[in-house]
Amino acid sequence: MKEINISTQLQVYDDCSELTEDVQSLMKAAVKARENAYAPYSKFNVGAALLLDNGEVVIGSNQENASYPSGLCAERTAVYYAGAKYPNSKIIKMAITASSQNQITDSPIPPCGACRQSISEYEIKQKQPIEIFFMGVKGKVVKSNSLANLLPLGFDRSFL
Repeated sequence: MKEINISTQLQVYDDCSELTEDVQSLMKAAVKARENAYAPYSKFNVGAALLLDNGEVVIGSNQENASYPSGLCAERTAVYYAGAKYPNSKIIKMAITASSQNQITDSPIPPCGACRQSISEYEIKQKQPIEIFFMGVKGKVVKSNSLANLLPLGFDRSFL
């Protein structure tokens, strides 16, 4: 038997004011997207904003359905829209923010597992890491320099 140790490195900012202006602007776009979430069942609104290498900002919000598996998270909504509208552009940065109608979300909320897998696919496809910033409604912001930090031992096309 051999034991392996997997570690990751993330940066934590006290709040959005510590972010660069371009990331603050991206997070504001994510907040605006979050306001358009359709979440009548979970009451958990999420917004995502992507900065593409062509300068475009693409947004997405979670869209629920009474048949839960039919809904889509904000991150995947934004990533898939970027892939459909700008298929040759790379995703440079992603900002994510989440709020709950049931409680205050004052700690950073990372993407779910399905979204991590989807973002990973695009990161591998573009052969370039995606900077990911995530937060609740207020408080600390976490930055990952790559999705690989959030999904070690990821599943990709090499296994197929």
